[in-house]
Amino acid sequence: MTTPGKAAQAYQVIEQMIVFQDLEPGSLVSEAFLMEKTGLGRTPVREALQRLSRNHMVEIHPNKGVLIPATSVEAQLRMLELRRSLESLAVELACERATASERRDIEAMATRIREDEFTLKEYAETVKATHQLIASSAHNDYLADAMAPLQGLSRRFWFTHVVDEVAEIKAGAALHTAMLEAILASDVDAATAASAELNDYLVDFALGTLNHSPARR
Repeated sequence: MTTPGKAAQAYQVIEQMIVFQDLEPGSLVSEAFLMEKTGLGRTPVREALQRLSRNHMVEIHPNKGVLIPATSVEAQLRMLELRRSLESLAVELACERATASERRDIEAMATRIREDEFTLKEYAETVKATHQLIASSAHNDYLADAMAPLQGLSRRFWFTHVVDEVAEIKAGAALHTAMLEAILASDVDAATAASAELNDYLVDFALGTLNHSPARR
């Protein structure tokens, strides 16, 4: 058996490779290839792949390999239906439950998003950290576990289809900042409204991809 830490590490590395298209949609890879890329053994990689399969990030085909599925607007919209509800609950609970330490972290994150300039990958990683911070501030492990794979799928779709990087980062940064600032103010109505606006943006973004092909990076 492997330790949970190694399986989690394998998951994070492989998920990042999928999100950032280091593993291209439609490609078929082997466990051995992923073991080499992660520097981890067969057991943690296999456990990570089982989890990634449950989270719709990969498809496991016995005796053939691991398929990296293409993104789908239809699947993205279905996923966003669930994300909308869970994220609304997360920001509401974060408004009510965030500790003083977490509020300092939220304030620092809001400042960073508002003031820093990002590459596309840096922005995607910052968004990941933002939603992890919100989920942890909600103090509900079940909610955090449910949200994490949805965030990964959302980042993957967004990163794959971004065309105007500067404009999309600017739009996303403003929406995330508004959500964080509402949590800092413990304003549940403003936080849930900001969360809804963010999800509206993601729906519009997904529908907009019907007019162009995925970006090549």
